[in-house]
Amino acid sequence: MEDLPIFRFRERREDQRGKVNHRAFAREEDWKGIGKKLTRSVSFIELNKHWKPLLIIFIFFIWANLTSHALGASPIQVVIEGLEGEALKNAQAAMTLPPGLVQEGILNRELLDNFQRQAPEKVVQALEPLGYYHARATITLEKAQEDHEVLKVQVIPGEPVRVFKIDIKMEGPGEKEKVLKDLVAAFPLKVGDPLHQGKYEKGRDALRSKALDFGYLGAKFTIHLIRVYRGELRAEIELALQTGDQFRYGEVTFEGAPMYPQSYLERFLDFAPGDLYSYTKTYQTQLNLINSDRFSSVTIEANAEDAKDHFVPVKINLEPSAPKRLRPGVGYATDTGARVSLRYKDLNAFQRGHDFNADLSISERKQILSAIYSFPGQGHIDNRTNLKTGLQQELLPTYDSWLYTLEVEQARSFGHGRIGSAYIQGRRENFSEYGVKGESSLILPGLRFTQRQVDDILRPTKGFRYYLELRGSTDTLGAETSFFQFLGNADFLYPLTHRVSFIPRLQVGTTWQRDPITDLPPSLRFYAGGDRSVRGYTYQSLGPTDASGKVVGGKNLLVGSLELEYAIAKNWGIAGFYDVGNAFNSADDFRLAQGAGIGIRYYTPAGPLRVDVARQINVDNPGYQLHVSIGFPL
Repeated sequence: MEDLPIFRFRERREDQRGKVNHRAFAREEDWKGIGKKLTRSVSFIELNKHWKPLLIIFIFFIWANLTSHALGASPIQVVIEGLEGEALKNAQAAMTLPPGLVQEGILNRELLDNFQRQAPEKVVQALEPLGYYHARATITLEKAQEDHEVLKVQVIPGEPVRVFKIDIKMEGPGEKEKVLKDLVAAFPLKVGDPLHQGKYEKGRDALRSKALDFGYLGAKFTIHLIRVYRGELRAEIELALQTGDQFRYGEVTFEGAPMYPQSYLERFLDFAPGDLYSYTKTYQTQLNLINSDRFSSVTIEANAEDAKDHFVPVKINLEPSAPKRLRPGVGYATDTGARVSLRYKDLNAFQRGHDFNADLSISERKQILSAIYSFPGQGHIDNRTNLKTGLQQELLPTYDSWLYTLEVEQARSFGHGRIGSAYIQGRRENFSEYGVKGESSLILPGLRFTQRQVDDILRPTKGFRYYLELRGSTDTLGAETSFFQFLGNADFLYPLTHRVSFIPRLQVGTTWQRDPITDLPPSLRFYAGGDRSVRGYTYQSLGPTDASGKVVGGKNLLVGSLELEYAIAKNWGIAGFYDVGNAFNSADDFRLAQGAGIGIRYYTPAGPLRVDVARQINVDNPGYQLHVSIGFPL
């Protein structure tokens, strides 16, 4: 469960001149050969025995739909016949029932009669953008039940108007630009296609946008028209794009933030002086500065009227936010218990644009003190060198541990949210495992790679995140045994309908090592169970055991989760899930631990609050486990 922060918000505005101004009010940082053997343990017949979790999710899904319909049942229903695909969607949008038609379950008959008279024309007009200019619609009101009526719309779309001729001309200095000629050749409408106005507008706008992104700031259509001959069911398209002159970026100046070095601010530029001027790159530069969390306001002024020899000067006005922040927090998670935390951030250490972060987190079962100092690198803003140190104590049923780490990491951006890094970490660990004490000191080099993409940081509806890591050590680097590990986890979010989301999750880990896994310290072994693992089991309660039946962790980890979430209100959702997996040493001893259950989701500015109740599956005496967490994993 993430700590509850002091909330910070970001606002975007557009003024009358079309310039985009962003105001960031101190926005907080973005809340950051087995297969064959496996069949010996889990056969197809055995898997068929595990139908109960799927049945639970199915029943949950049906119940959610029935509950939703019961809560939002209406005495009037609209049914449209004779259409499919995009035409059906347009007609459904046109037939949206007007506000006030149903109040407290009672139909307003006068309003319904008026809507019924207007409906045929609305449906016909909704089909014209798809090329159907001769559609006919009839409306009938039928009584389906005593307290329920159906407004049935029967539509005959008729033959569509088709494109008979397409004439697209390029004029001006950019008429021979290859990228523009390629767009003309790839225009989404072809001769013989139905006249789809959406595709026409998409192709037209893409052509001008590409011209603007290639520095033709005066690009405009001198001709843009569609001639429709309804009686002949044909249409002609004529476009003429005048590109105007091509412009490039000129001198870039920053104002309002003298405490940041010029060389540091230039790292946020998505362009370089001399590059072709691009509205997209200018806008991305503005986003880079805002997302750095260092500025409360960012305004970029770049006007073609001020250009000299077709070089546009760029003036970036900045209003710095406070670089030093102190954020207390409180939280709770089933895995670690109640927690208090304190975070200190300095986003401009020594007035060089360096980052310094220090975190203190104290919970019932885990205490962490850590610090990170980041030096900006060359090129992309995500290129940096990180110095990390940390002290961690864990008090778990399986083991107690004191772990001290010191790490140097070189991170590099690979574009589109992908960040890779190489690191070398020194580790010193003292631990007690079921009363037996031990210690470990080693040097651990490794590689990391991660990517995250979501459509909304507060309440995403679509996106993914994955994390990959390779690490290992040998006795020459202080390890008691040579080993090599791979770790990976991934979360996905797929919208199935406007209310239902599918959320699969995967965790994997494997260790290449000749010696027993107990030769490694507990922090380098794999365990399963908990809020982000197999729900229904307590934190790190699953894995290989010793002769006395105590869990000691394993060489490998494989955990998967399937979840369906149903939105019942703007900020509320219910979920059904099925988790499966375990930690193990070899495929021969791999035992599937399973848990299934239901949960409640409440979305807040701090992230979604999750409360899950999970039941163990396929065990002699199944138990229930409550899991609480906050913060979306993507």
